[in-house]
Amino acid sequence: MSSIGTGYDLSASQFSPDGRVFQIDYACKAVEKSGTVVGLRGRDGVVLAVEKIVTSSLYEDDAGARIFTIDKNIGLAIAGLLADGRYIVDIARQEAANYRHQFERTIPLKHLCERIAAYVHAYTLYSAVRPFGVSVLLSAWTEDHGPQLYKIEPSGSSFGYFACASGKAKQQAKTEMEKFTFTDMSTEDLVQNAGKIIYQVHDELKDRDFRFEMSLVGKATDGIHRINPKPWHPMAIEAGEAFKNEDDSDNDI
Repeated sequence: MSSIGTGYDLSASQFSPDGRVFQIDYACKAVEKSGTVVGLRGRDGVVLAVEKIVTSSLYEDDAGARIFTIDKNIGLAIAGLLADGRYIVDIARQEAANYRHQFERTIPLKHLCERIAAYVHAYTLYSAVRPFGVSVLLSAWTEDHGPQLYKIEPSGSSFGYFACASGKAKQQAKTEMEKFTFTDMSTEDLVQNAGKIIYQVHDELKDRDFRFEMSLVGKATDGIHRINPKPWHPMAIEAGEAFKNEDDSDNDI
């Protein structure tokens, strides 16, 4: 890619002759090197699940978290550069706090998504800055709007999803998700499928160790976004490990 973009990839504000902005392409490459993140939107809630790659056994268990709470009913998961993601988390929390201060209620997820997407997009317009090397998944649940799931790309584009994925195994996870209809899926099935997908797409040859992290927001949590909640978190790990062991047994035959 660098040879093709030579001379046109020095600034985020410059187009190449074929209409590409190479700095955005490079930001997407940073996301592709990250652990896989998936979001599943079911009948009564939304699950965010993360394949957190463990690069050193010296890290504490909660080091390098990739799932965050933005407001009481809003969760955010990131794939890509962790430092960039934490900055986006800070911006999202500021937007949520400002909205609550002004209107005395929780910010609608669609509005929050639009504001963060506009912020991310602004960093693709000027030569003095670079695009964020991060993809953002947003989840929420309310009595009025039910479960909601959005994803923001490094370009600043955003869409609503029934299920989505980012990271190094994005395409493989997408293939698995397309086999299901999540809209009518119960919370229990949603959590179990999230565990199965993350464990299935994990590449043990390249990344031997990883930690499974997830969050849930929906009726089962009384509309509160909870990270690694019990009994859902152990349930997802159990389902993922059982599916992985079954798959390995089939391959050995």
